[in-house]
Formats: sequence, C-alpha cells, structure tokens
Amino acid sequence: MQQQNQTYQQPPNMITTKDFLYLEDMMNWNFIAMKKAHFYARHIQDAEVKSTLEKVGQMHQDHYMRILQHMQSTPVNQNAGPPQTH
Repeated sequence: MQQQNQTYQQPPNMITTKDFLYLEDMMNWNFIAMKKAHFYARHIQDAEVKSTLEKVGQMHQDHYMRILQHMQSTPVNQNAGPPQTH
C-alpha cells in the first residue's frame, strides 16, 4: 500500500486539540482580567481610573467573545499531532 503525500495550498479550516486547549486558556485569562477590572472599577473613587478600568474590562470581554466565536466556528481535529500514549 502506497502512502500519498498531500500538500495543502491553504491550511485546513480546523484547529488541533492542543491549539483548542491553548485558546481555552486564553479565554480563562481574559475572563479573569475582565472580572478583576470590573470589580476594581466598581470600588474605585477616581473617575478617570474608574473609566480606564471599565475600558480595560470591556477590552478583555471583547477578546473573550472573539476567541469564543473562533472556537465555535472552527472544527477541532482530534487526530492532529503525535499519537497519545496511555
């Protein structure tokens, strides 16, 4: 049986399990940063600092949503990468 080498002109529209797990970590980092920024914005008295913290929280929320949308729209290739040993 001959094995054919397949060359892609463009990478396939999928992510590996390892990439998916990294994106999941990125979502967690953004979620935590968003929560902290919103928490501190609620408890700060200085209006300028409060406004900046609200913008930071919104930025992290936007990043979280963008990563989530990417993860939902891209299939995960569970067979990609080296074989797992148990």
